[in-house]
Amino acid sequence: MKQVIYIVGFGPGDRAYMTGRAVAAIEQADLVVGYTTYIDLLKEQFPEQEYYATPMRKEVDRCRAAVEEALKGKTVAMVSSGDSGIYGMAGVMLEVIEEMHADLEVVAVPGVTAASVAAAVLGAPLMHDFAVISLSDCMTPLERIYHRVSCAADGDFVICLYNPKSHSRTAYLAHAAELIKQYRSTKTPVGIVRNAGRADQKAWLTTLGQLKDEPVDMFCVVLIGNSQTYVKNGKMITPRGYCVADTGAKE
Repeated sequence: MKQVIYIVGFGPGDRAYMTGRAVAAIEQADLVVGYTTYIDLLKEQFPEQEYYATPMRKEVDRCRAAVEEALKGKTVAMVSSGDSGIYGMAGVMLEVIEEMHADLEVVAVPGVTAASVAAAVLGAPLMHDFAVISLSDCMTPLERIYHRVSCAADGDFVICLYNPKSHSRTAYLAHAAELIKQYRSTKTPVGIVRNAGRADQKAWLTTLGQLKDEPVDMFCVVLIGNSQTYVKNGKMITPRGYCVADTGAKE
């Protein structure tokens, strides 16, 4: 039988947000591999496991190390926060396995992505078509990112922004907001969730016109409503189109 590499999305980090499959894959792995911060989160909840961690921007090296250990006979779990197939490690792992001509079985285990957690915290902002866009230009040219933001705004998608701002990328979110304002009212509701699904989670509502002044950082998820999104009783709601008015027949 082929050795197995599990590519595991473990959600925000707390075990309450992990799927049963994710927990099982981590527990049965001989080695858990991941980004240093993620490994530190898992060590608290799975102290008996063996771990291998690498810092940021060592993703390819991390995958190669995981493949080498799997080829030695170990069952390996490559972990990502959120979902492993959404800005996670699934893609690069498959590419590395192909590059190394490794005869391994790969099992992707989905997890709860930040957009889903943030949406649940805010109410129901993702009830209609939406686009998830990362504002990090580490892997994607900035002009292409802005083009995608404009296209999503033009298509009246709810827009979920990952990696909205960092110490070196202070102006990207403000510029994205300006692009969206070409298609949407400045009063459009915006929800922001910092550390979604974690102990220090914080969430608040604002508007598209005020977004550039909000205290947003890399730990935030920003959800920008479409033309129909509204706020009621502190909840951000995007209608799906159901008729919820009283249409009962008179007696």
